[in-house]
Amino acid sequence: MDLIGTILWPLKWVVSAILVGFHWIFENLGMDPAAGLTWVLSIIFLTFVVRAALIPIFVRQIKSQRRMLEVAPQLKKIQDKYKGKKDQFSREAMSRETMALYKETGTNPLSSCLPLLLQMPIFFSLYSVLHEAQINKTGIGLLTNDLAREFGNASLFGAPLHETFTNASGWEVRIIAGVMIVVMTASQFVTQLQLVAKNMSPETKESPMYRQQKMMLYVLPLIFVISGLSFPLGVMFYWLASNLWTMAQQYFVIRSMPTPGSEAALAREVRLAKKAQRRGTPAGVLAEAGAGAGAAEMEAVRITTTQRQQPVGKQRSKKNGKTK
Repeated sequence: MDLIGTILWPLKWVVSAILVGFHWIFENLGMDPAAGLTWVLSIIFLTFVVRAALIPIFVRQIKSQRRMLEVAPQLKKIQDKYKGKKDQFSREAMSRETMALYKETGTNPLSSCLPLLLQMPIFFSLYSVLHEAQINKTGIGLLTNDLAREFGNASLFGAPLHETFTNASGWEVRIIAGVMIVVMTASQFVTQLQLVAKNMSPETKESPMYRQQKMMLYVLPLIFVISGLSFPLGVMFYWLASNLWTMAQQYFVIRSMPTPGSEAALAREVRLAKKAQRRGTPAGVLAEAGAGAGAAEMEAVRITTTQRQQPVGKQRSKKNGKTK
């Protein structure tokens, strides 16, 4: 066993135990243990359990990314200040100002990457367990070799779960794999589009970070199209379930905790204003809660239109008439 395999072995053991646990549950519910549907459902529920366990890490990553998005306009100002200056003094000055900004705002560019790095061993363990069981017919831990062979030989609607789109033995595999690749690509596109279109402030959209995120909007789906062609069907069900979970999870986060100043934040304020109005919340309390962008505008219009006009003296009136 290599070094990486030794490090990942405990995680792979846990993953295989959860997979076998769900397989046992569905078997006791009367499903055929050798059927592809039983194994597919086990994979999907395994993915949901793992992703649910990673929610705290995901929330931390979202908060770190939000802080980086909030300071992006200030970083752009520093970069523009030293744009075109390549001397050592200017580079050191830009570095000092950048680090001072990070320290002042409590941000760290590595903090948004760290949660993602922590997730990678878990995701790789998931992929490794499913791939080895399907291709090599070998198991680990509670996923015995007999169960691994059963998993590797399982099929769904006539499509063997161990086959890929490129080496499919029948049209069933290509149809199922093709549909899954389309859904995987679409879900990834929607997930990235939510972030770029709704959860960035106007200032952030002027920064280089926005251009990078917009580029990822088209790059990531392309990666799923290319890699999906060589993934076994069983592994693709894991990726599909994970993508759908990510899309729904990000939708909930953007809806409930949007970036300040973004389109999603304004939409949330309007929703809270309407909800408060339905409950009969006084306008003052509504404004204090910061939940009434639309209500605040309505209140401003009301004050403007109902405010008593101050009397104008005769001399001032004549003066104004001459001016006109």
